[in-house]
Amino acid sequence: QVQVEESGGGLVQPGGSLRLSCSYSGRPVLPYSMGWFRQAPGNAREFVAVIVWNTGTTSYGDSVSGRFTISKDNFNTMSLQMNNLKSEDTAIYYCAHSGMKAGIPRTPNEFAYWGQGTQVTVSS
Repeated sequence: QVQVEESGGGLVQPGGSLRLSCSYSGRPVLPYSMGWFRQAPGNAREFVAVIVWNTGTTSYGDSVSGRFTISKDNFNTMSLQMNNLKSEDTAIYYCAHSGMKAGIPRTPNEFAYWGQGTQVTVSS
């Protein structure tokens, strides 16, 4: 069993930056990936970014590409650096762990373990 916990949300002005962190506990079996999704009120859960843990391969959603960066910090922690934030980035951000899974997962159904979510609000 894997448990996931994210942190670092908050209120930021448009154009500002924010860094989210996520850690997992347990003994997952490689290969696996960790990713970020977000969900705004009334919207479906949206893919933000993913990192394949053993290769470092990354992938981003179109709306955040060039502004957000996902990185592996240590053996069980990753971060999402968010720059040039826009009001449309406002959402609850969820960290997710795929469990043992090959390839590059990008849909919610491909992730088995989820954090509780952290609110990110971009507003002046």
